[in-house]
Amino acid sequence: MSLINSLTSVLNPFNTTDEILQWIKDRNAEVFVDIQQKPFDLLEGWFVDSDGSLRHTSGKFFSIEGIHVETDYGQIPSWDQPIINQPEVGYLGILTKEVNGVLYFLMQAKIEPGNVNCVQISPTLQATKSNYSRVHKGKKPAYLDYFINATPEQIILDQLQSEQGARFLKKRNRNIIIKVEDDIELLEDFRWMTLAQIKELMHYDNIVNMDTRTVISGLKYIDFITPLTKMSRFSNLGRIMLNSARMKEGNYSINKHLSWLSHLKSLYSLSVVQKPIKDLYLWHLKPDEIVRDDQQFFRVIGVSVTISNREICSWSQPLVQPMQQGLCAFIIKEINGIYHFLVQAKLECGNMDIFELAPTVQCLTGNVYSSVKKPSFADYVLNATDEKIVYDTMQSEEGGRFYHEQNRNMIVEAGDDFPDELPERYTWMTLGQINEFMRYNNFLNIQARSILAAIKYI
Repeated sequence: MSLINSLTSVLNPFNTTDEILQWIKDRNAEVFVDIQQKPFDLLEGWFVDSDGSLRHTSGKFFSIEGIHVETDYGQIPSWDQPIINQPEVGYLGILTKEVNGVLYFLMQAKIEPGNVNCVQISPTLQATKSNYSRVHKGKKPAYLDYFINATPEQIILDQLQSEQGARFLKKRNRNIIIKVEDDIELLEDFRWMTLAQIKELMHYDNIVNMDTRTVISGLKYIDFITPLTKMSRFSNLGRIMLNSARMKEGNYSINKHLSWLSHLKSLYSLSVVQKPIKDLYLWHLKPDEIVRDDQQFFRVIGVSVTISNREICSWSQPLVQPMQQGLCAFIIKEINGIYHFLVQAKLECGNMDIFELAPTVQCLTGNVYSSVKKPSFADYVLNATDEKIVYDTMQSEEGGRFYHEQNRNMIVEAGDDFPDELPERYTWMTLGQINEFMRYNNFLNIQARSILAAIKYI
């Protein structure tokens, strides 16, 4: 019940939502941040190897490597690209504590070098293995021991979830939420928030970071609804979503969805092999960037970073900079009285198992206007009238690896004009079915999780 109380209340004796927004503004003014682009040979602790890959001298953290991709799926049968190789599993963790029947989430005001607006609301703990094992010789991340020593009884959520499949090579993080009884020291860059407040803040552009969104997305609220729960506490949208979350058998059964996905995985192939960056077709390794001839998709840059409140205040690193904003959107539709989400099986080169379930539309904005690569249903989303738009916010990608990358996140309700016939890679799923897939590793991609996390229930 304490989780549902947190989901349905923005009343917070510790901080109002306005006070949290002011806190973010104040931290932006108070914390010294200096991000400067540098040539690769001036990145302290990094070097370009004989293949053109960017590597850390410790052999840890991550590297930028080249790959060659071949597939019989889609319009492009093969391509070359750089990709982030970060094989270690990191922590994305949130501490919670119940106070007067309400579960509060301990959130951090964290600055990453690639953030659009510097400070964003992050999980309690956001750290790679190299970070928390202190390869950088900096301070230990705050609250780390709570997660390392968590008992099964404390764990509310514990999942391994994927990162962006087009940019990371088979990358996963441990998404974990734990509940503690201890009195917790409140450090300077941390505040207690209700779940309803976090969701409210997700409706502001670039306030809640990607790591918070992926962790929150794993919560199944229907599991915490009891016969004593007053449904009048929820908004009409909240009741619609909870009703969809109850339904594990929608327009198609879970078994049919599994068969559909297994069929696609057996029908199409994906081959990814390493290839020296200096030999990548259409890409050029320059002193200060790795970039395509046509300036499309993304480039890799180097930056030197100073952030005064981090475990280590100054460092250098590569970042991936997009050339365009992205669009990620779910279309939803009432089918037999239950709302369904139009899900696509999306192949990306860094996926663990060829396909992951993705939003209806997931693309770079430049692709929307390309006759060759124009995504299915992109026009339908972009031409939606205001009364059909359920959610529409700009959201940042993870600023520790991506420089000023934003996606327009949307949920759009389909009208009577929506086509009945779907391409083979699309299917309708209830929220309950999506949640079942989310229980397990590498089924639902991070773009889908990011949108689902933002659904408000009040």
